[in-house]
Amino acid sequence: MQVDQFVTNAWYVAGRSTDFEQVLKPVTLLGEQIVIFRGEQGEAIALEDACPHRKLPLSKGNLKGSTVECGYHGLTFDCSGTCVAAPTQGDPIPKRARVRSYPVTDKYGFLWIFMGAGTPGKIIDIPNFDNPNWGKTALGALAIDCNYLYVVDNLLDPSHVAWVHVTSFAGAGTGDHPLDIEDTEDGVTVSRWICGEPAPPYYQSLLAYGDNCDRKQHYECRVPSTAINMSVYTRAGTGGPGVALPDDAFINISYNFITPVDADRSLYFWFQHRNSDPDNQATNDAMFAGAVMAFNEDKEVLEAVQTGMKNRTTPYLNLGLDAGAMRFRKKIDRLIALENE
Repeated sequence: MQVDQFVTNAWYVAGRSTDFEQVLKPVTLLGEQIVIFRGEQGEAIALEDACPHRKLPLSKGNLKGSTVECGYHGLTFDCSGTCVAAPTQGDPIPKRARVRSYPVTDKYGFLWIFMGAGTPGKIIDIPNFDNPNWGKTALGALAIDCNYLYVVDNLLDPSHVAWVHVTSFAGAGTGDHPLDIEDTEDGVTVSRWICGEPAPPYYQSLLAYGDNCDRKQHYECRVPSTAINMSVYTRAGTGGPGVALPDDAFINISYNFITPVDADRSLYFWFQHRNSDPDNQATNDAMFAGAVMAFNEDKEVLEAVQTGMKNRTTPYLNLGLDAGAMRFRKKIDRLIALENE
């Protein structure tokens, strides 16, 4: 179980796009110190946060247009990490005076960063993101003091809601209904239908199906750390495995992006996307507030799990409900091994 190594050849969310301005902002991602800022045209730039001279963080220097000037002796670096000025050296500028730069791009309201040595692939596709008939919540952000894999474990575990989220996502059948597990090319999906039961508190005000409904929990994680949790609701008797969804089915998708800070800390970003009420701000606000409450419940549990697992003096065990998470961890281990080769 690779808790202190990370898949690097992947896009990660560094923050919400609005979190970065024309200001030098130091961040730690995947154990690396990085400075992120926007240049003269609003373009995002990410550089190694260490001047090559004596490793003073560039974030302690000065932003000069789209370049960064080190606050120690004035070495100045452009968006590619090339030193374009060395006031104390004259010509030529030392060839070793450069810092690493990282590909970054804005998409879906987030700033994405590629940390690896390989060629950046595509960022996840979000169907219906620009569909005016779909509603969106605000973008959420939460720092969690635990290894990112514990967050992923949690997002592949539909059962925990019965105990951790009693007033929000819990509902009849969430504690004991059997789970279906599917391996995909780039991840794992854990799902189940719960039919003819009341909706969880979080969804009751959003549905007009009467006392009971059919519900699908779809918990999907894609490597290295993107989770797509989809809740599907239909009128009682109209849902279930292999059944085409009726026109009045309610679908809510929570897109969750987890970025390792280091072996003991993670950043958690999300938004929710539903197939109804696109202009209902009250619904947007209520769903966002409910998610913040629930994810803070997760935070409390996962930070205690981090402490317990890191300081354990007796063996731990896996339960049947951990099967999806264990499959996912094996995929991560294989990718890390390939990168190490």
